[in-house]
Amino acid sequence: MSVTARSLDAPPRRGRPRFVGASINLMYVPAMMLFAVFIVYPVIQGVSIALTNWDGYSATRSFVGFENFARVFTDPNFSTALINTFIYGVGSTLIQQVLGLLFAVLLDQKLRGRQVARAVIYLPVLVSPVVMGLMYYLVFRYHQGALNDILAVFGAAPVSWLSDAGVAVAVIVIVNSLQFMGISMLIYLSGLQGIPQEIREAAALDGSTGWSQFRAITIPQLMPAFAASVVLNLIGGLKLYDIIQVLTGGGPGYATNSVSTLIGRTYFGNQAAGYAAAQGVVLFLVIVLCTLLLNWWFDRTRSRLEN
Repeated sequence: MSVTARSLDAPPRRGRPRFVGASINLMYVPAMMLFAVFIVYPVIQGVSIALTNWDGYSATRSFVGFENFARVFTDPNFSTALINTFIYGVGSTLIQQVLGLLFAVLLDQKLRGRQVARAVIYLPVLVSPVVMGLMYYLVFRYHQGALNDILAVFGAAPVSWLSDAGVAVAVIVIVNSLQFMGISMLIYLSGLQGIPQEIREAAALDGSTGWSQFRAITIPQLMPAFAASVVLNLIGGLKLYDIIQVLTGGGPGYATNSVSTLIGRTYFGNQAAGYAAAQGVVLFLVIVLCTLLLNWWFDRTRSRLEN
């Protein structure tokens, strides 16, 4: 048989296509470019501005080194804003987890109208925080506020909800929590529906019901949902801006500022872009550190529960 005949009778070769790896890697390029343009470059630019005394408007700037960062740690207004930022982040996260898990467990049951209830609870997430802030401002404002009008009906004196720093901070936490608890509800609802029914049936056969089943079965199975919900809510709370700006504008004075609103006041109000950039870099590092610590803790907790 000739070579030509043997080659015709032989099955076709199925060799690995050339440049497959290269073509797949090229698909990463658009995402990497977007990440570089919208994440890496702004961070580098922010750090470079933080090392100058730029006012945000002039064409010239002078290098001042770490002077702005040293000022951050001695500025009482920044200390107040940083404490408020943790209150907004941690407080909102805790409330959102409790309410979100409560509604998720309730709406995971076979109840009439549960689809409508899910939509109603999630609906505030779709509303702009500015609009939500304006709605609640009409509720909590001193003159002709809905809440004070209700108090007047019962003969009680009106309350300056947004003029007292402590009360205003609590109001901001509550408003932010009520708006975004739908995210937690949706995450936990997905986690609950992903738990195999066989596990629950096996636990019921072993005599585990009610709270004991929830603690021993549901909570360990929801650890990935806990991790996602807590991290998302905490990041959102730590960078809270819109609701504070609409409800109090950071006042009275600087008492209800978060770091995000303080950055805006520093940049536009005090025309200190370099110092504002330093505040932004510190906030960025705080959020990154909190995210890494939370992910580490959840991974460790999940491994312990699985073992």
